[in-house]
Amino acid sequence: MTATREQAPAGPPRSARPHRHWSLASRLVSGTLVAVLGALVLLGVLVAGFTRFEVTERLDNSLQEVAERLEFMLSALDRAGPAAPDGQVARLPGTDDRRTLAYQIATPDGRLEIRSQNAPQALFVSDMKTGFYTVPSFRVYVTPSASGRHVILVGEPTFHRREAVRHAMLISVLPVVAFFPAIWFMVRWSVRRALRPLTGLQNEIRSRGGANLAPVPPLDLPDELVTIHAAVNLLLERLNLALSTERAFAANAAHELRNPAGALLAQAQLLQRQLGETLYAPRAGVIVAQARRMGRTVEKLLQLSRIGSGMALCGGTVDLVPVIGFLAHELEREKGRRMIVEGADSLLVEGDMDTAGIMLRNLLENALVHGAADQPVRVTVTPDRRVLIANDCPAIDPALLATLEKPFVRGQTEAEGSGLGLAIARQISQLFHAEMSICSPVPGQARGVLVTLAFPPRD
Repeated sequence: MTATREQAPAGPPRSARPHRHWSLASRLVSGTLVAVLGALVLLGVLVAGFTRFEVTERLDNSLQEVAERLEFMLSALDRAGPAAPDGQVARLPGTDDRRTLAYQIATPDGRLEIRSQNAPQALFVSDMKTGFYTVPSFRVYVTPSASGRHVILVGEPTFHRREAVRHAMLISVLPVVAFFPAIWFMVRWSVRRALRPLTGLQNEIRSRGGANLAPVPPLDLPDELVTIHAAVNLLLERLNLALSTERAFAANAAHELRNPAGALLAQAQLLQRQLGETLYAPRAGVIVAQARRMGRTVEKLLQLSRIGSGMALCGGTVDLVPVIGFLAHELEREKGRRMIVEGADSLLVEGDMDTAGIMLRNLLENALVHGAADQPVRVTVTPDRRVLIANDCPAIDPALLATLEKPFVRGQTEAEGSGLGLAIARQISQLFHAEMSICSPVPGQARGVLVTLAFPPRD
């Protein structure tokens, strides 16, 4: 018989677990502050303990000094005359009983002769041995007189002692606590100043993209970031080489395929015309449709290669309103659909006219192909330098709408297309520094798609 072990279900793969993001600056500031605060707290505890010890020692010395003075006075009284009556109270007007030292003068057998007004009627301690004692409400020092006929007991109220110790501790600890905000500010400023080169490197890396793969220029970086700077430049060099190779391949392949695709389309149309209404005419029609589709794909690839060359930034100023009118008229005649162009009479942008025409043609053609056949495409040029292109169609799911701008991604439609139109328009809009957005349905309606091109204001 063989025993089998049940395996526990495997958890999610390590790579699929979400990563927690953290800030290097916050971690450095918090770590430094925790270390500094811990050191300050330890220093405060040590200072407070030392201060308490010193204050207690000084106050005990004061009790001894008072006892010595009382002993001197008591010796003079003993030489001057008979002893005072038992329980006599020495009163001083205007004294605070909680803060003033109290004293008692007694005989060695425990009979109280003289006491201060804030001293109790009973002796502080029953033991007459010399030394310090702590009793409720008093810290007491006991010493015999020089003649041996009396015992002097001097007590300090514990309230006064605690208050003195607390004040001394606060004076030594409060400055440390008061300076903590200044320490926090200095640590935060120092950390942010030290990380400023990292922020500059981050901004340089963030500005890199498909249209800008230039190496990161030399920066004033610490030794820990120099290797990262070199690695980023090496990566950018490899990416630039890979993208250049890819663009060259796409451009060369599209250029080499353009003439054969045109020749194939011409031959297929000729074959379709010669077949007439025969049995094989539909197959010839399929060949013609596929040849046209291949020609459109080749044309889109050529447009992509042109975008990569930076042609959108060449030339001077172009007015987009005449370009939109020309393209609308051409597409109306080509597609047999109606387009309405309205709004401002002029929209001047900096860039190349042909590249702007590629962007607008892709957007207008996409609106015509995927819009309802019985509804016109409406193009509006607003005074705030926006171009609005709206067509009528069923509303698009938001999850699908977010992916439509990626190359070779098509929506749920039966219309012909290569899935490159919106991707090309998006790349060109970035070269024109325009913001392109797509929303569905059209605001205020239940259907349709609205594409917005927002151009920056002119300098």
